[in-house]
Amino acid sequence: QVQFVESGGGLVQPGGSLRLACAAAGFTVDDYAVGWFRQVPGKEREGVACIRSGTGHTYYVDSLKGRFTISRDYAKNTVYLQIDNLKPEDTAVYYCAVDRFNCMILGELVRIYEYDYWGQGTQVTVSS
Repeated sequence: QVQFVESGGGLVQPGGSLRLACAAAGFTVDDYAVGWFRQVPGKEREGVACIRSGTGHTYYVDSLKGRFTISRDYAKNTVYLQIDNLKPEDTAVYYCAVDRFNCMILGELVRIYEYDYWGQGTQVTVSS
């Protein structure tokens, strides 16, 4: 089955860190641009970061720059999202997906059908 499997979420105190993992099954992650997204119940899914295939250039939503780092491990066929200095407003379900637009629409309204291989998501809860 071709999909992403996210993991690494959990409950963390404000100021803490998490590293989320997005493991690809059935395809090679380096062949595609991959984005991380998040969604709070009742709100639209929003883009967080994106990493291009080949060059590995990374892109971040302006409002989240500095605390989020996207990276890729070829050997593990996995894309990561490091989140530092977590804040309560980071609480959300985090997803990854293949970005057919090669990171060029990061920050725009997320239309689920414009992305491929969505995983089931991993819950991040930031609370004291």
